[in-house]
Amino acid sequence: MNLNQLKTLEKRWIAVSHDVFWIPLAIGLAYWVDAGLRIRAPLVMPGVVVFVMIALPVYGLAFFLFGCYRGIWRFASLPDLVRIVKAVAAGTVAVDLVLAGLGDFARIPRVVWGLTPILLVIGTGGGRMVYRLAKEEWNRFGFKTRKRALIVGAGRTGEQLVRELLRHADFAPIAFVDDKPELQGHEIHGVRVMGRLEDLPALLERLGIEVVLVAIRAGSRETLDRIVRSCVRRRIPCRTVPSGLELAMGRIDGIRLRPLTVADLIGREPVKMDQKEVASWIRGHRVLVTGGGGSIGSELCMQVARYHPALLTVVDNSEYNLYRIDRRLAARHPGLIFNTVLEDVTCRERMDVLFEKARPEVVLHSAAYKHVPLVEDNPVAAVWNNVFGTKVVADSAIAHGVRHFVFISTDKTVNPTNVMGTTKRLGELYCQALKQTGSTRFVIVRFGNVLASVGSVVPLFEEQIASGGPVTVTHPEVTRYFMTILEATNLILQAGALGREGDVFVLDMGPAIRIQDLAEAMIRVSGFIPGHDIRIVHTGLRPGEKLHEELFYQDEKLRQSSHPKLFLAEGHVTDLEVLKRGLSHLLETLASGDNERVVRVLQTLVPSYMPRREVEGSAASSLPA
Repeated sequence: MNLNQLKTLEKRWIAVSHDVFWIPLAIGLAYWVDAGLRIRAPLVMPGVVVFVMIALPVYGLAFFLFGCYRGIWRFASLPDLVRIVKAVAAGTVAVDLVLAGLGDFARIPRVVWGLTPILLVIGTGGGRMVYRLAKEEWNRFGFKTRKRALIVGAGRTGEQLVRELLRHADFAPIAFVDDKPELQGHEIHGVRVMGRLEDLPALLERLGIEVVLVAIRAGSRETLDRIVRSCVRRRIPCRTVPSGLELAMGRIDGIRLRPLTVADLIGREPVKMDQKEVASWIRGHRVLVTGGGGSIGSELCMQVARYHPALLTVVDNSEYNLYRIDRRLAARHPGLIFNTVLEDVTCRERMDVLFEKARPEVVLHSAAYKHVPLVEDNPVAAVWNNVFGTKVVADSAIAHGVRHFVFISTDKTVNPTNVMGTTKRLGELYCQALKQTGSTRFVIVRFGNVLASVGSVVPLFEEQIASGGPVTVTHPEVTRYFMTILEATNLILQAGALGREGDVFVLDMGPAIRIQDLAEAMIRVSGFIPGHDIRIVHTGLRPGEKLHEELFYQDEKLRQSSHPKLFLAEGHVTDLEVLKRGLSHLLETLASGDNERVVRVLQTLVPSYMPRREVEGSAASSLPA
C-alpha cells in the first residue's frame, strides 16, 4: 500500500469516526430535549443503553451501504446530503424494528424517537458542509498570493468556474462581467457581477486585475476579439474554459483553464453530431484510414476509436507520424484493437495484400500531398500520390468488397489554379465515376483549410510570432475558409454515415476569413500588439495560389442535406471509361518525368484547371446563408 492509499484510508476512517460519534451524541441530545434541557444520568434515561447499543452498528452499516463515504468532504453538496438522509431513514426503520422485536420500543420517549434521526442528519451532513465552507474560507485567505482574476460570463459555466477557483486554484475571483441585465449587481458564491462587457476595460484598471478568465463555452468571434483587445492593451493574459465540443469528444476533462487559441477567435459554432447514425457504420466494423498519421488522418483515427470499431487499421508512409498515432491510440483507447501499417498507397500489390489481411468494411482515404507551393514544384510526385494513390486504394476497395469509401477532398479542387487542387479534383472525378461499378459506396467530402494542420498558415504564424516576427501574409485581401480539425473530422464521419453512392458533400465553412485578420488575431492572442510589437509584411501570392477560394462549381446544384452543416453538390459525373483512358495517358506521361508535360495533360483532364502564378481576383462561391 503506497502513501496516497494510506492517506485516503486515514481520511475515510476520520469520516467514519465522525459519523459514529454523532450517533450517541444525537441520541443524547434528543433525551436532553425530552428532559426539558436538563441533564440526567444515563441510567435514568429510559431505554438509552439499549437504544445506543442497537443504533451504533445499524446506522453505521446504513451509512456504508448508502455510499456516504464515496464523496470528498471539500466538495460536499446536495447529493451527499441526500445519501445521508436515505441512510438515516433506512437506519431508523431498522432500529425501530429491532427495538420492537426486543420489546423495548415502548420505553423510548416519542420525542427521542422522532428527534434522533433529525439531529443525526444535521450532525453528519452539517459536519461535511462546515468543513467545505471552512476550506473555502481558508482558500480566500490566500487571495493575496493568488492572481486577481476577472471572469467573463456569469452563467452556468461561470458559476462552475468560480466554485472551482474558490476551492483550489492559482487565481482569486474578484468580479464577473456579463451582458445579462438581470445578473447585474448580484453575487455568485460571494463574487459580484460588476458590469457588462463594455465595462471590461475600466474594471481591469480599477480592480487591478491580473488575468481574465473567459467562461463562455461558445463565444462569438466579435465578443472574444473585444476581450482579447482589452487584455492586450493592458498586457493582461487571457484564459478560457474548454469548448463544449472538446468536452464532448473527450479531449479535456472538466473545467480546466487553457490559453485562448486562434480556434476560439474563429468563432465556429459547435457541431451537433448524430452519434447513433455515425456509430451505425463504425461500431463493430473494420475501418481502414489512409494517411492516418497526418493532421486530418490522425484525428480521424482518434474519433473512429471512440465508436469502438472491430478493428482499426492505420496506414501511413511516414514512420514518425505512424509512431505518434500508435502511441496516442494506445494511451487514449487501451481497449482498442488496431494495427499501424507503414505502407505506400500507390503500390497496388501491397494494397491488395493489406486489404486481404485487414478486410476493411469502411475506408477513409486521407493520404495526399497537400502543401500547395511544394506540390506546385513537384507535379510528378503529386500526381503519382494524389491521383494514382487514390485510384489504387479505390480499386482495391472494390476488389475486396469494401462497403463504404470516403474520399477526403479540398476546396482547392474548384476551378483549380494549382497542381494540388487539380490532382484532388481527379480523385473526386474518379470516385464519382466508380459509382457505376461494384457494391462499394463512394462518398466525397470537400472542405477548406483546417486550423493548425501540418503545413498550414497557423503553425507558420505561431513560429513567426514566437521568434518576434515579422508575420508574413501573401496579400492584404487574401481570404480562406477555416474550420478546426475536430469539427472537420466529425463532419467527415457524419457525411460518411449520411452519404449515398457518389455524393459530394461540401462542409459549411462559414464566411471566408481574411488572412490579415487571422494574423492580427493570432498576434493579439499571444499577448502582443500588431504593428507595434510584431510587424506584418506582405510577400505576394505564391505560384498556384488564389486570392479567394471557392467551395463549389457554378454548374453544381447545391442542396441542404439532413445535417445543417453539410451540403450536397450535384454535378456532372464523368464517364468511367473516358476517365480511365485519360488516366492511362497521364500515367504514360509520368514516366517521362517532365513536369511541364504532366501539367499540360492535367489541363486536358480537368478543363477548369488554369495554372498561373498569380490570380488578381476570383469570384468566390460561398454557401447560402
